[in-house]
Amino acid sequence: MGTHFHGTASERQALDVYIKLSRAAESTGQRINDHLHEWHLTTSQFGVLEALYHLGPMPVGQVGEKILRSSANMTLVIDNLVRRGLVERARRADDRRSIEISLTAEGRSLIAEILPAHVAGVVEAFGILSPDEQTALAGLCRKLGRANQAEMSRKNGA
Repeated sequence: MGTHFHGTASERQALDVYIKLSRAAESTGQRINDHLHEWHLTTSQFGVLEALYHLGPMPVGQVGEKILRSSANMTLVIDNLVRRGLVERARRADDRRSIEISLTAEGRSLIAEILPAHVAGVVEAFGILSPDEQTALAGLCRKLGRANQAEMSRKNGA
C-alpha cells in the first residue's frame, strides 16, 4: 500500500486509493495540458475557452461550475482572457445583473486550432487503458464524484 498511516485496514485502503487517484490525476493532467504553455494559456483559461466553444455564451458563474473553479478564480482567468482579446463580457439583456462571457472571433479561432492536438493528447494519455478499462474508470469516477458532491450539498444545506 502507498500509505504509511497506521490505522485500520479500511483507513489504509481508502488513503491508498486516494493517494493513487490524486497522483494519477495530477500526472495525467500535467501530461495532457503540457502543450498549453506553447499558447500561453493556463489550464483554467483553456477550460473557459473550451466550454464556451462547445456550449456557447454563458454567465461567469456557470462557466466556473463547468470547469470546477471558484468565482474568485474565474474573475482573474476571465480578466486575462479579455485582455488577450479571446473572450468578451456583456451584460445580459434579460438580466442586467448577470454578465455573460462569450468567445471573440480570435478566441474561437484559437480554441479551434488547439483542440485537435489536445484531444489527441487525451487519447494518447488514456491509451494505456483498454476501452473496457476506460469505461470502468469513467463509471467509478462518476460514482465517486456524484456521491461526494451529494454529500457536500447535504452538509452545506443546498
